[in-house]
Parts: sequence; C-alpha cells; structure tokens
Amino acid sequence: MSTGTGADSAPGPNRTTTPTPSPPARKNTMFSSLRIRNYRLFATGQVVSNTGTWMQRIAQDWLVLSLTGSASAVGITIALQFLPMLLFGLYGGVLADRLPKRPLLVATNTALGLTGLALGALTVTGHVQVWHVYLAAFLAGLITVVDNPARQTFVAEMVGKRQLANAVSLNSANFQSARLVGPAVAGVLISAVGSGWAFLLNGLSFAAPIAGLLLMRTRELHPVERQPRAKGQLREGLHYVAGRPELIWPIVLIGFVGTFGFNFPIWLSAFTDDVFQGQAGLYGLLNTLIAAGSLAGALLAARRGLARLRLLVVSAVLFGAVLTATAFAPGFWLFAALLVPIGAFGLTVNVTANSSVQMATDPEMRGRVMALFMMVFTGGTPLGAPLLGWVTDTYGARIGMAAGGLVSLAAAVGVGLVMARVGRLKLRLDLRPGRPHVTFVPREGLAAAA
Repeated sequence: MSTGTGADSAPGPNRTTTPTPSPPARKNTMFSSLRIRNYRLFATGQVVSNTGTWMQRIAQDWLVLSLTGSASAVGITIALQFLPMLLFGLYGGVLADRLPKRPLLVATNTALGLTGLALGALTVTGHVQVWHVYLAAFLAGLITVVDNPARQTFVAEMVGKRQLANAVSLNSANFQSARLVGPAVAGVLISAVGSGWAFLLNGLSFAAPIAGLLLMRTRELHPVERQPRAKGQLREGLHYVAGRPELIWPIVLIGFVGTFGFNFPIWLSAFTDDVFQGQAGLYGLLNTLIAAGSLAGALLAARRGLARLRLLVVSAVLFGAVLTATAFAPGFWLFAALLVPIGAFGLTVNVTANSSVQMATDPEMRGRVMALFMMVFTGGTPLGAPLLGWVTDTYGARIGMAAGGLVSLAAAVGVGLVMARVGRLKLRLDLRPGRPHVTFVPREGLAAAA
C-alpha cells in the first residue's frame, strides 16, 4: 500500500525531510497501527466517510429497485459503478505511483463528496430518474479508479512495512464498522424521509477524511520514491506480476470471488423483496448482519498479523460453501444467521489477499500491482453483476445466490490446487479424533513455497 514520496505528499519547503525516528519496536497488537498519529487521523476520517458510503450504497440500490422493480437494474447500477475500474484501473495505478498521495486523495474525496450532494439534491427535489443514478454511479467509479490505489498504497507511507499487515486489516475493520451503522441508518432514513437525505449526508461525510489528510504531519510519513513519467510503465507492472506466482494466483482468486461472490446487493434486495416480502429496513438489517461478520473477520486478521496463502485458500473455500448453503436456507432466521459467517469468510479472503500481495511487492511497483488487484476484484463486477442479476430475475434469488457461491467455491479449489503444485505441496488428511482437518505439506525432500 504505498508509492510516492512522503515529502511530496503535502506542501512544504523541505523536500528531503525524513521520518521522525520510530520509538523502540513493540509487539504488534490488534490496534498497534493506531499508535501512529497520521494513521489515527486517516482512520477517523475514513470511518465517517465509509459510513456515508454505506448509506449511499443501500439508498442507491433501494432507489433503483423502487424506480424499476428489477434486480437486473440493480445489477446494472453496480456494474456502472465498477466499470471504470475494469476499463481504466491500471492507469489509476500508474498515476498512484507517479503523484503525491495526500493532495491526490484530497482531490478525489472532494469529487466523491460533490457527486453524493448532486444525487441527493436531485432525489430530495423529486427530479431523480434512474439514469441519474446510473450516471452518478459511473462518475463515482471513475473517481475511484484513482482514489482506490492511492488510498491503498498511502497506508504504507503512514505506518511503514512493519505495521502494514495490521493497518490493512484495520482498514477493513474500519470499513466494516461503518457497514454496521450505515445500512441501519440508511434504512431508517429511507423509511422516514426518503433516499435523498442518505445521499446528502454521504456527500457531507467526505469533509472528515479531507480534514484528516490536511492535519497530517508530513515529516512523519515514510518516503517512497515516486516513479517519473516514462513509457511502458503499465506494461512493466503487468510483467512484474506475471513473473511472480505469489502475486498472480491470489489476484486470480480474488478476481473470481469479487466477480461472482460479492454481489450481495443483488441477492439481498431480491431476498428482501421476493422471498421475505420486506421493506428497506429489512434490507438494511441483512446488510448489517454481513457487516457484523466482516468486522469480526477483520479484527481477527488484525490480531493475526501475518497473511498466509493457505489461509486465503481455506477461507475462500468456506466462503463459497457457506454462500451456496445459505441460498437454500429454509427460513428467514437461519438465512440471517448464516450471513454472519459469510461476512467473516469473505472479509478474510479480501484482507489476506490484499496483505499478502502488498507484502510481496516492491514499494516502487505497489501502486500498479494494487491497481491490478482492485481492477480484478471490483472491476469484474460489471461482468458478474448483470449476469447474476439476470440469473436472479430469471430463476429466482436462491438460484442466483447459489450460482455465485458455486463459482467462488470452484475457483478456490482450483487455485488452491495450482498453488499447491507451484509450491510443491501435497494434500494431507488428518483424521485424528477431535482434530480432523485437511492441509498441504511439503513433498518429501522439497521445501514448501506456499
């Protein structure tokens, strides 16, 4: 999560400032990154804007469903939001490697705030049409092309490599904490005063991260050399990843899971409307349950610290299996309860893949590698969301959700077997009483690379 010199991340006369010496190393704890002032400011601003973002997501999906009555239309909205990442994501990574992160993030947060305010004004005044929502989703996605890799890579400049895995996990915990509050607040607002106020509050929420960025101390950042403008940087990034199995296979796996397994707005809106005959408040509740599981997964990842590729594969297998089983849950309360482990396993997949990829990447390449990571994770949504929206509309919510779970499960098993072969591992089944499990162990005489 880093590129761009820390000194260049904000105005200042001294362009060669080095970070303030770190205190003696202390053992990593669940919240150890929060000892760093700049990261505390960043995290505080993010939790406010993330809450607004989740409010807008819920309000946006419900508004589209209300205007059209179609799960496919919800899928189109999601697709438009992530289409720019698919088309231009790698260029965003090149910009993140070239430009100073802090002023870049101030600009992207400002633009995202204005987008939310504009959509809110249209909705509150009663002039909103579905194409307005489509356009707002596309514009937000276009801004995110630059914002996402810049924000992901800026974390390493704030905390350094030793705290990077912990900070990545806390970022996810931050996002999921907001997910606990945002959908619930959105459900109340939509029911009481309409979707427009959720959009307006989201627009205003971006003032918090902007203030946090402006209050940071430049001298305490960890400088990373910015890449000068040059030809072939995009191709260089792709070649860099292609030659490293420890990068390419986690990215492949997260691409499948992101494209087919993370389409919760489609499935939960369809289950709410068609299966359980509920309203916006129930939709918000279901999203909150997934968020509760995701938060638990993020905190456990922060405590664990080390990202292991075998954990990535196992959590992806469990995610796909539980997602498939949940699709056929016979009653509401069992369905709702199973959303919690879905959130936990899904978040573990995301955090473990993110951390392992960043830790294995050289700092000067991190922007481009993380742009590729985010491109396949969220950029696959324009392909997966309309397809699974159509399956959901045609065959029902249960079949649509099961389809996403089965594809995720198959991808996890396939990538796990490939990684085991690359790492020269073999399967071992341990059936000892009380401790049955499956694991990969080195083949005799060979070191395990995974």
